[in-house]
Amino acid sequence: MRSETRPVTRWNPAERVWETGRRGYSVLSDPRLNKGTAFTDPERAALGLTGLLPSRVLTLDQQAERAYRQCSQQPSPLDKNIYLTALHDRNEVLYYRVLTDHLSELLPIVYTPTIGEAIQRYSHQYRRPRGVYLNIDAPGQIETALRASGLSGGEVDLIVATDAQAILGIGDWGVGGIDIAVGKLAVYTAAAGIDPARTLPVMLDVGTDRAELLEDPLYLGVRHQRPAQEPYDAFIDAYVTAALKVFPGALLHWEDFGPGNARRILDRYRDRMLTFNDDMQGTGAVNLAAVLAGARASRTPLTQHRIVIFGSGTAGIGIADELFGAMTGQGLDAAAARARFWCLDRQGLLTDDMTGLRDFQAPYARPATEVGDWPGHGTAGGIGLAQVVGRAHPTILVGTSTVHGAFTEQIVREMAAHVDRPVILPMSNPTSLSEATPADLVAWTGGRALIATGSPFGSVADQGITYQIGQANNALIFPGLGLGALLSRARRITDHMITAAAQAVAGLTDTTTPGAPLLPLIDDLRTTSATVALAVAQAAAQDGVAGVPGITADAVSAATWQPRYAPVHAV
Repeated sequence: MRSETRPVTRWNPAERVWETGRRGYSVLSDPRLNKGTAFTDPERAALGLTGLLPSRVLTLDQQAERAYRQCSQQPSPLDKNIYLTALHDRNEVLYYRVLTDHLSELLPIVYTPTIGEAIQRYSHQYRRPRGVYLNIDAPGQIETALRASGLSGGEVDLIVATDAQAILGIGDWGVGGIDIAVGKLAVYTAAAGIDPARTLPVMLDVGTDRAELLEDPLYLGVRHQRPAQEPYDAFIDAYVTAALKVFPGALLHWEDFGPGNARRILDRYRDRMLTFNDDMQGTGAVNLAAVLAGARASRTPLTQHRIVIFGSGTAGIGIADELFGAMTGQGLDAAAARARFWCLDRQGLLTDDMTGLRDFQAPYARPATEVGDWPGHGTAGGIGLAQVVGRAHPTILVGTSTVHGAFTEQIVREMAAHVDRPVILPMSNPTSLSEATPADLVAWTGGRALIATGSPFGSVADQGITYQIGQANNALIFPGLGLGALLSRARRITDHMITAAAQAVAGLTDTTTPGAPLLPLIDDLRTTSATVALAVAQAAAQDGVAGVPGITADAVSAATWQPRYAPVHAV
């Protein structure tokens, strides 16, 4: 229960009623309660707002039109982000109404890529706190900090936590990473209708290895380097223990953890509680959706594809894992499925004679005896992408490297020379880090490439055909996955639930039309999320982990939070 303000009902898509003891400006300062000029005359009288607002009462529609115009007049994406953040801090319903009405346009503003710039400037543009900040140097205060949010056990469904070590494509940005958790939750709400009042962003402030932050007198985070594994793991365990004590049943979402920690954390907790890592499982699932759509368009079964993944960190191997699971699920034995992958990292093609391979990379290392005569083997630079493409003749090329332009014309033309419909997925974001642009890929393959990108790109016109470019955005997966898991009251998220989410997304496109996108467009994100939620809930029931089986499409629709003003009652 909140100290002064609490909703009578929480998880109910029908009209909600707020009861509050607050009066006057205190009501206007609470973004959950504040309706601004939409407060009715009786509400103004009851809540002590008479004379504190202009006399005219506006509708939410009118407010949303004005707010969108104000946002559109901002001179840069970052300025638009700042405007929307201020709106979020002032009036939560209006913020989500504007975001939902213009989702494809504003998603890149409130999330990737613009949020990366906001994160970098967090300490210098700090305005007001949002969420909970947990300090590794004060582990005994974790439970106290979580309770200070004013939320009690039955009032939180979803927590997004980050330690900000691997933010998007920009790396370690310390305490500024709280914005990635806030942005992620905004997408959960805008895309899938998860009630924002039942969510909580958490910053796991363990320090930073970025010297410029540690040397910055205005930096707001813990001012020391990241700790060794043992104290780090103890802090994470203390967080999980406290979070589940204070908010039992909440979905714990892990966001933008470094490759050395992400998989270990997920493996430690995934079979014991409801938890999910979007960088691994979400990225893998949206890539699987693109590959499944590409396999359908190329008329080549998934089990017959040859896959090169350029960038074998958390995201890249997460993609490999999802594709591997789908292949074995279609009857291919494990050894044969592993043989379908060529994974490269900074040291080149992963081979089993390399030192320093991470445990999650090792299963995808090629036998050294197989590539012993390939140029680059055994050297510091290793076997490069051009060599791998020239030798392996992949049908699918995935980029998670953040190396801009890595998919060169020579590499793409070599790939296209050996396959009729090459599936090319430059997944890195933001746009400046993409491995290739769709316009180049269309030109270099004569329009034969099947393309999805990690960053948003416009359509490409070539020789009378307009190619729509589907964005392999995790937002196609994680909002619906979270909604489906919460509606079904799943005890954990299974591999089958993630695969079901990918299959649901892949099934929403018609790749038979020339120029059609591999993935649904962001404009249809609410429809996509509802479809994913239903598939995930059904998979949870099939796996025996659902507390509430039998979720229907009507139930999904009914549970979707809408940005509408609820009555505010004075008590």
